[in-house]
Amino acid sequence: MIAGTNPILKGFHPDPSILRVGDDYYLATSTFQWFGGVQLYHSKDLVNWEELPSPLSRVSQLDMKGAPNSGGVWAPCLSYCDGTFYLIYTNVKNFHGIFKDTPNYLVTTTDIRGEWSEPVYLNSSGFDPSLFHDDDGRKYLVNMRWDARMENHAFEGIVMQEYSPEEKKLIGEPVNIYKGTEIGATEAPHIYKKNGYYYLMVAEGGTLYWHGVRLARSRSLYGPYESDPQPLITVRHNPEHYLQRTGHASYIETPDGKGYIAYLCGRPITEKRRCILGRETCIAEVVWNEEGWLRLKNGGTIPPVTYESDLPEVKYPALPEHERFDKDILPPHFKTLRLPLENMGSLTERPGYLRLYGHEAITSLNNQSLVARRLDAFNAEATVKMEFSPQDFQQMAGLTVFYDTFNFFYLFLSSDGNGNNELRVLVRDNLRFYDPLMHGVPVGNTTSVWLRVKIDKLNLTFSYSLDGENFSEIGGTLDCSDLSDEAYGDIGHEGHTGTFIGMACQDLSGKNLHADFESFSYRRDI
Repeated sequence: MIAGTNPILKGFHPDPSILRVGDDYYLATSTFQWFGGVQLYHSKDLVNWEELPSPLSRVSQLDMKGAPNSGGVWAPCLSYCDGTFYLIYTNVKNFHGIFKDTPNYLVTTTDIRGEWSEPVYLNSSGFDPSLFHDDDGRKYLVNMRWDARMENHAFEGIVMQEYSPEEKKLIGEPVNIYKGTEIGATEAPHIYKKNGYYYLMVAEGGTLYWHGVRLARSRSLYGPYESDPQPLITVRHNPEHYLQRTGHASYIETPDGKGYIAYLCGRPITEKRRCILGRETCIAEVVWNEEGWLRLKNGGTIPPVTYESDLPEVKYPALPEHERFDKDILPPHFKTLRLPLENMGSLTERPGYLRLYGHEAITSLNNQSLVARRLDAFNAEATVKMEFSPQDFQQMAGLTVFYDTFNFFYLFLSSDGNGNNELRVLVRDNLRFYDPLMHGVPVGNTTSVWLRVKIDKLNLTFSYSLDGENFSEIGGTLDCSDLSDEAYGDIGHEGHTGTFIGMACQDLSGKNLHADFESFSYRRDI
């Protein structure tokens, strides 16, 4: 017996879809505007997880240029049938206001670690699509449907439509099979078949602190579905629990019949109830009760912080603290913003370095040059070594702590316009720009610098070094609590992503001046 501790995937890993194939377990999570799309993990024991390459690695599979903040890949669903893996995902183009543009796609592969197919377009009626493979070989797509009419402006229910793999399209007409409960915001549907019932697992209550998971069931695939009288999980009435915002779950069984759900959570910083790590992935063991409903093994609706697995333990190497860019492929835990690396840089033009070409501003939704990794601990430190030779103040490169283009912190090297280089700090906090220094820090003709950020819960501090040994603080201690979904209520937007730390380069003159990054070090729980 081995023990696991939640969250199992720390940092930004929302909307988990869990799958068992033989003795292997797989997880897929949302990536929103970060490329490659959909995060995949593999495990043998449900406790230790290894990261797999992204299935959406080409623009032909995932075009996110211009995608809004927190748009892009929402809620993937991973399934398997007859030797083929199926992945359904939404590429959200717009979701602010009353309208949501949510095209849904399907890709397949016979090797989950290999190349995935070109996408098949399915529909655009809503998000959170899922594919159910029935016993008779027929396949069905379910997704929530959005109602943009002003008098409704709401979640309209869960719709289902048959999918033809031979024709590679949906056939027949969509049928609304479930409207949800009085809690509302019914989404994230998954269908399972057990003991003569079709079970529909959904999320409800929205993605913040009212979130939860509920089951409904029917003897017929098309319903009607009766709702479980109680949620499977929710902590909406327990604001002090360590795991908050719990919801959006999927279900698997081990070979010996034990049931588990993967679900998301948020871990707020108590002082401001801000989840700067984004939504994370957890696991809980579940059992079927005498009435035929799923229940948490420990009882109640509050998921436990720890869980157990009796599967043989298989561990994987930990990610290195110090990354040198000496391979021709980006490590999978590094992501690019909206576009693949080849659109913004190279790992081969200067061997041993990540070269980023300056493109548009750090607030751009189109051609940004930004490579980053998740913040996955409340206390962490990241350091980069960079070489950059700016020619004027329109060229800049450096280290950023980035939630999205509305909320970020940026320490960068630029020119003062008079032939001297300088370091500057730029903050965008809920749309408001400010410079905590109000001026640059001169560094003469220096072109090689070490840049560092330290995060201590809601406090963020930048520092720099010209020799790699002696670091000087720059910009003071900054409040980073707005690097969170919760901050968005203050500006009338929705935020659904998480905090990343990474390297960026801009050239607003259009000359595409490059910066070279030799290394990236990341330490957590310092």
